[in-house]
Amino acid sequence: MPIVSPLPANPLVDGRQSERAMVVRRGVQRLLTQMGAHVLPELSLATGRRADLVALTRQGDIWIIEIKSSVEDFRVDRKWPQYRLHSDRFFFATHPEVPAAIFPQDCGFILSDGYGAEILREAPEHRLAAATRKALMLRIARAGAARLLAAEMAGVAVPALDGESE
Repeated sequence: MPIVSPLPANPLVDGRQSERAMVVRRGVQRLLTQMGAHVLPELSLATGRRADLVALTRQGDIWIIEIKSSVEDFRVDRKWPQYRLHSDRFFFATHPEVPAAIFPQDCGFILSDGYGAEILREAPEHRLAAATRKALMLRIARAGAARLLAAEMAGVAVPALDGESE
C-alpha cells in the first residue's frame, strides 16, 4: 500500500474555505435539506466562477448562496452580481457577528449559526432562460456524480438516495 495517496482523505472538503465559512455553510446546508433541496457546495460555473452553494429545490429551482464570513469578505468580493445569471434566486449567508445591513436589499439573506439557519429575507425571483437552465442542470449532475465517485473511491460512506420521498 502506498504511503501517499493520489486521493484526498475526504474529497468532499477542499480546504479553500475558512473555518467560520464552513460553520455558516453547515447551517445553511441543514436548512436547505430540511426544505427538501439538494445542495452542492463549491460548484464551478460556466464563467469560471465558483459558487459557494448551489441548491436544487423540489420544484426544480436553482438557488445560489454566497457565504460571507466577515464584513471584509463582503467588501472585497465584487464577483457576486454574476451569480444572478446562473440562478433563479440569489442569497447571501452569514453568521450573527456580521451586520445584515451591509448586504444588498435586492438579494436574499440567510443567517446561520452552524447548527441551523433561517431565511430572513427572501430572494427575488429572476428565472433562468431554458438553455441556461439545461446547461446548469447538466453541470450540477456531472459535478455531483463525479464527487460521489471520488468519495466512494476514497472509501467515504455515501448513503444511497434510492426511493427518497419527493
